[in-house]
Amino acid sequence: MTTNWKSIALTVALAALASAGGAWLGAGWMMRQHETPGLHEIVHRKLDLTADQDVRLDQIESGFAERRETLEADVRAANRELANAIAASQGDSPEVRAAVDHFHDAMGALQKATIAHVFEMRAVLTPEQARVFDKEIAGALTQEPR
Repeated sequence: MTTNWKSIALTVALAALASAGGAWLGAGWMMRQHETPGLHEIVHRKLDLTADQDVRLDQIESGFAERRETLEADVRAANRELANAIAASQGDSPEVRAAVDHFHDAMGALQKATIAHVFEMRAVLTPEQARVFDKEIAGALTQEPR
């Protein structure tokens, strides 16, 4: 009788693992289907770039990648600072408000740098490419979550 219970338990455990794995893979696939296209995808897949434009845009993108990494690190640090301030406080303390301000400043700096990057890339495009680029950027910014 114990062998039957072990078999049942093993079957249930394997079914649970298979179910969880399938759900995880399915959720990941669904999220990728609904992602907003990135700048790189818009520029390199939706525009007919010349070789010179491609090189210039790659240089712009690699330069911004370093800047973005620094800005994103500041956002993560501000988030940790906010989490620590909330954990240490009894409510809306001056430390929490300062951490919120730091987070807003970090997010604002990242957003401003990203917008400047968009315009730097746009300057490399022809007027027709810029129209497509603008339309794609506007669509990405206004896309509603599904």
